[in-house]
Amino acid sequence: MFNTEIKTQITAFAQSTKNAILVIGGAEDKIHGREILQTFLNRSGGSEAVIGIVPCASREPTLIGDRYQRIFSDMRAKEVRILDVRERSGGEDSGYLKFVNECTGIFLTGGDQLRLCGLLAETPLMNRIVERSQKQEISLAGTSAGAAVMGEHMIAGGSSGEFPNRALVDLAMGLSIIPEVLVDQHFYARNRLARLLSAVASHPNLLGIGIDEDTCAMFESDNTIQILGRGTVTIIDARQLSYTNQPQALGSEPLSIHNLKLHVLAHGDRYDLQKHQPFTSF
Repeated sequence: MFNTEIKTQITAFAQSTKNAILVIGGAEDKIHGREILQTFLNRSGGSEAVIGIVPCASREPTLIGDRYQRIFSDMRAKEVRILDVRERSGGEDSGYLKFVNECTGIFLTGGDQLRLCGLLAETPLMNRIVERSQKQEISLAGTSAGAAVMGEHMIAGGSSGEFPNRALVDLAMGLSIIPEVLVDQHFYARNRLARLLSAVASHPNLLGIGIDEDTCAMFESDNTIQILGRGTVTIIDARQLSYTNQPQALGSEPLSIHNLKLHVLAHGDRYDLQKHQPFTSF
């Protein structure tokens, strides 16, 4: 029989290599501990990881793609390839599709979420990435703009630092990787609570998730979210919404939004997506 120490090592290895979807608030640590990036690498297979970088949200895809390629190569990934899509026709590239069918992880970089969706939404390449991630065949990470596109609906732009109002947020269709969420990023650094509240008032059936910089909401295969990084993840649950004036409010008129649940989670905390309850691992 295995002794207790060996059993513990095997259990830890299985946990570290289990596929997940990592939704990152942007500005993740790329130099020091690299906790979030290391977790993504581990969940993609560690030293056996075959990772695709999708930098097309950026206006400088070569620069940003090369940067992440160097990072994951330095972290000892087996192979790292940049999927440099500049036109929608690139979403049908047979070489890219072959790579996506064989890879163990995909990383969506930051930039402009509208640009990312405009280039890749409903293409064979993105459809395959979404399919494999939802089937838990690969790990998928998105940072900043790459995080914003995770839901069926996404925050495409807007202002910050105001009271909730309809004019504060611009909504568009996302990539439906995690359809039931509505994600905002760079959350407290850019004072975006009112923006997320305004978005949730439009779609109270969706779970609002605001993610700080260098922070990650990691969606696990057991329908829980694990929090990683140095900041917090704010969760807004509007399932029991009792009243909002959102349908009648015009422009920048203040929104009333009654009976929300708001949770602020930090490193080590978890959230049960079935029970809609936070809990801690400690």
